[in-house]
Amino acid sequence: MRSGPLLFIEGILLLVSFIWGINPTIMKVGLLYLPPMPYNAVRMLIALLFSWLILWMSKTDKPFERQDIKLILLIGAAGFFVFQLTFTFGVQNTTAGNSSLLLALVPASVAIINKLFKIEDISTTMVLGIGMSLFGVILIVVGSGKEFSTSGNHLLGAFMMLIAQFAYGYYSVFSKPLLNKYSTYQVTAYMVTIATVLFIPVAIPSMMLIEWTDVPLTAWFSVLYSGVFAICVGNFLWMWAIGKIGSTRTALYNNLSPIFAVATGYIFLGESFGWLQFFGAVVIFGGMYLTRQKG
Repeated sequence: MRSGPLLFIEGILLLVSFIWGINPTIMKVGLLYLPPMPYNAVRMLIALLFSWLILWMSKTDKPFERQDIKLILLIGAAGFFVFQLTFTFGVQNTTAGNSSLLLALVPASVAIINKLFKIEDISTTMVLGIGMSLFGVILIVVGSGKEFSTSGNHLLGAFMMLIAQFAYGYYSVFSKPLLNKYSTYQVTAYMVTIATVLFIPVAIPSMMLIEWTDVPLTAWFSVLYSGVFAICVGNFLWMWAIGKIGSTRTALYNNLSPIFAVATGYIFLGESFGWLQFFGAVVIFGGMYLTRQKG
């Protein structure tokens, strides 16, 4: 791919990393007023509404071929829905350090799945880039002083996060064949729909306990951002990039999100930012640069 188009795609993925990177800080505000399950259910409903609105505006919706119906159902259920469910329980039951580290395994999971199913070739430089990217995230987490723990519920939460990152890797890899036939708007809208339909029944008991009229406007802004940008826009752009440069290279940009998360936390929440985190960011970008090389 020529450097011009590649730079544009990388710019889009930087935007996605920024959207997802600042999302935890914004979610923290909403989670002061809403428990995780109702919060996630509402943001998914918002994402569902906007994803279908964008699909309708794009005029790219068309019937799925018979052999693709099973695939979109599997990706939506075993990928996107499982990610949303286990991510919600994982964040609730484990430390921020555990969560950040385990989510940084997404590029490795994508590479392993691609290798096992022989979907994309994985070069030596790609493996090195993934390794550097993971090491950079570890430096950022350690530098931020976020706790690691394997005690009590933290172990269960960490296991949930491990499933979450693998489910997201599965969703990223196996959506590629669909993107060769259908628009990114259609694939994303249907996956969000399947995940939302499966998630809402699980969340209904906790949603019924909420006095929705007492939820402040600040919390609604938090839910709105997370639904529209983190789920809807972020996944539209993520799917588009997978269709352009493949799931392995796209997945690496997942590990840029902690950089934006730390920067946002430093600016708005007064969290620490030191040389170790700066060096971690440099290492991550070094890993990204490696994956651009031919050999």
